[in-house]
Amino acid sequence: MPPRKRTAAEAAAATPTTPEAGPGRGARRRSGRASGRTSSYFEGNGKDDNDDDDDVDELGDSRRPRKVARVEAKAKSPRRKGKAKGKVESESDELQHEDANEKENEEEDSDEDEGGDGDDGADDGDAYEEYKDANVEDDDPGDDDDDDDDDDDDDESESQPPVVQKRGRGRPRTGATPVKKNGNVNAKTKTETKTKSAAKPKAKAKAKAESEEPEVEDEDDSDDDEENRITFIPAVQLRDLDGVDYEDTKLHKNTFLFLKDLKANNQRNWLKTNDKEYRRSLKDWESFVETLTEKIIEADETIPELPLKDVIFRIYRDIRFSNDPTPYKPHYSAAWSRTGRKGPYACYYVHVEPGKCRVGGGLWHPDAPSLARLRASVDERPQRIRRVLASPAFRKTFLPGARADDEKSVVTAFAAANKGNALKTKPKGFTPDHRDIELLKLRNYTVSKKIPDSDLLANDAQDRIMRIITPMVEFVTFLNSVVMPDPGADSDSDEADDVGDAENGDEPDDDSDDI
Repeated sequence: MPPRKRTAAEAAAATPTTPEAGPGRGARRRSGRASGRTSSYFEGNGKDDNDDDDDVDELGDSRRPRKVARVEAKAKSPRRKGKAKGKVESESDELQHEDANEKENEEEDSDEDEGGDGDDGADDGDAYEEYKDANVEDDDPGDDDDDDDDDDDDDESESQPPVVQKRGRGRPRTGATPVKKNGNVNAKTKTETKTKSAAKPKAKAKAKAESEEPEVEDEDDSDDDEENRITFIPAVQLRDLDGVDYEDTKLHKNTFLFLKDLKANNQRNWLKTNDKEYRRSLKDWESFVETLTEKIIEADETIPELPLKDVIFRIYRDIRFSNDPTPYKPHYSAAWSRTGRKGPYACYYVHVEPGKCRVGGGLWHPDAPSLARLRASVDERPQRIRRVLASPAFRKTFLPGARADDEKSVVTAFAAANKGNALKTKPKGFTPDHRDIELLKLRNYTVSKKIPDSDLLANDAQDRIMRIITPMVEFVTFLNSVVMPDPGADSDSDEADDVGDAENGDEPDDDSDDI
């Protein structure tokens, strides 16, 4: 049911009696509370709109709007100083809109008052009372309290500002459409719209600048392209034979030409490109070694018949602990011994390299026990090695500078040929004034003879090699008898040594003390 209208008496009691707050311009309906306190939310008080700021200063903080007072109190708090600044700005904007709405409402009220008869305030008051009396219904007197409560609720609803939904930190604002109140647009919404519109050209300019930047190629991609790049190399043709066929008893000239080119281009790519030429020269060398092995076995019966892989050295170098990074040996070589190219026995050696071909043999870098046995033999039975070195065929082939009738010159020439890695001082356990100190300092017991390349290209190449190997058989047999003696060979050698010592005027060795 509609609320009850007040009587004239009630309306007169509620109307202020001061002339400033009369029923004329600027008059407002006040709450009928018992305390008589007026709401501090409205700032008209019967004055013009231009005097609102002065009234707030004159009334003081007690009469100022509750919303402004609350905002200023929060701004002064040290705990919320960081958050109060933004909230004050937003809430002050809301108050400005509310003040503007109040002013418009006051102007509308004043226009309605001016549209009347133009009489004084008393006549207007009487007309107001007659209008109330005509429309008031008779109700119980107890309903006055209900009317007062209704009025209080109306005042409280008018005094409460509109609730603005606050935006959480880090969350995008929803519903950014501008809200219109009495034809006015929210100033905050306008500011955000301007900011977004100003940011759009900047974002477009930045995107355009990034698109105009030249693309930088990744170095890793370029490296991958280089690695995956395929290079076509024309196939290398084999050399002409020039009318000379390959034979098993001699080497072909193309084999020497290949070794010469390998020395000049000692690289894996080059050898891979010339693989056919390498295979042909290697086959020529293997056939030559295979036929030569038969003749060496005829000269020295202790040499067994072994596979080629146990005799021929590979051309691949071990560069793990070498300062020379070249991957291949620019020569072919082979060694014949009781165990092939490896083992503790003395061997026969053939080296094929353009301009550096040679034939030799002996014991190269023996291990410590073998070297100790050799030094013991030189110390205890020096006549044995002297007799081998002084042999006419051996001396003429490998020590041409030594005199035939002087054993000392032969020993000196043999020591000079092996002084490359000899000791600088005496070995441990020997005196410096030893008779054969030069032989005791040696760590290699080898001999070699250089031969021209033409000897290996001749039809009798293997016969020329055997003329060098045959005088060396006695020397190799002596070294093997010392390093790895055969069972029952010591007695024969000792008797021979004793006979040789007696012929030279030396006393024979007495082995009775050793028993």
